[in-house]
Amino acid sequence: MALLSGLRVITVEQYGAGPYGTMQLADLGAEIIKIENPAEGGDMARGVGPYFFAPGDSQFYQSFNRNKRSVTLDLKKPGAREALHALAAQADAVFNNLRGDLPAKLGLTYEALAPANPKIVCVHLSAYGRTGSRAAWPGYDYLMQAEAGYLSLTGEPDGPPSRFGLSVVDLMTGLFAAFALVSGVLAARAEGRGRDLDVSLFDMALQNLNYLATWYLNGGHVQGREPRSAHPSLVPSQLYRTADGFILIMCNKERFWPVLCERIGHPEWADDPRFRSFKDRLAHRALITELLDGVLSTRSTAEWLRHFEGRVPAAPVNDLRGAIEDPFVRERGLVWNYERAAGPPVAMIKTPIGTGEDDLPRRAAPALGADTEAVLREAGLTQEAIRALRETGAIGKADMLD
Repeated sequence: MALLSGLRVITVEQYGAGPYGTMQLADLGAEIIKIENPAEGGDMARGVGPYFFAPGDSQFYQSFNRNKRSVTLDLKKPGAREALHALAAQADAVFNNLRGDLPAKLGLTYEALAPANPKIVCVHLSAYGRTGSRAAWPGYDYLMQAEAGYLSLTGEPDGPPSRFGLSVVDLMTGLFAAFALVSGVLAARAEGRGRDLDVSLFDMALQNLNYLATWYLNGGHVQGREPRSAHPSLVPSQLYRTADGFILIMCNKERFWPVLCERIGHPEWADDPRFRSFKDRLAHRALITELLDGVLSTRSTAEWLRHFEGRVPAAPVNDLRGAIEDPFVRERGLVWNYERAAGPPVAMIKTPIGTGEDDLPRRAAPALGADTEAVLREAGLTQEAIRALRETGAIGKADMLD
């Protein structure tokens, strides 16, 4: 049985951060019922290009919504709130990633849903939180990277500020929200009472500054960009030149420095008083870069990796193709095919959580409203009630079977 079998979550989500978090739960067997507004064509990510399997079925959307069920429901229409309450009555949690001022307006808070289910956990993922001066502000990943200082830490010191190459704030906030949801459900099952839980892009982005924030708060140190993607204090831990490009070496423990020196044919460097400790090597980082460049540029990156044999922490600098086509990815079985109701399967990177069992779901993202009638019937709605929702436009007309 999958790890999260028996966990039922209703989501009002779109685009990236929220869907990514709930997809992690779905990958582990949780039942994720995704509510999409039929008046808006569902999750806007369905139309995000430039790559599509079919109109309204973008590869971007597939990347965030596998293993879920789709229900259309316009929460602003007559009868929709009653349907939401019926769904919440049978769920462990209700999740949303809306602007901070919207959950209360749409009835997605604990106060609004507790009458239907006192144990319901309501998780709110927003840009800037549900309280304060920015509650009604929209916000996105790149904005958070800019304001939280990421761009000042990324790239070469003499270059322009640079964002992280992936939507790291979206992805990590999604993970924090999923963690909050599971934590809240565990508490609700123990205490018999749910609650509201909040996670914001801004709060997560700032929290992720971690030790750099500690350095500033306690010592006033303002970390900037380092050359060659170097670690701010550990040496050698950066890019070095090889005969055909670069290699990333990370001697992040003292014991690796003598091993590196031996492997590259200069064991005497390990005993050089200029290089004996991290503090010494930091003071002479420019010299170490020059010396290592000189030696490492005599062979290709692949040759050095074979020579190091895993005794020196090192990695090639791949492009996207090289990363995914790396033989180790295949060895680890990290690419799975996710089956679609129509059309060929969708190849995607699997969950990084290994269970030791072959019990995880492998379903591609659902078509818009594919599960509307089934889910509403499971929630106890009669055929007449479902038909009334269709007539008011609360659910999509194509989602009903006569």
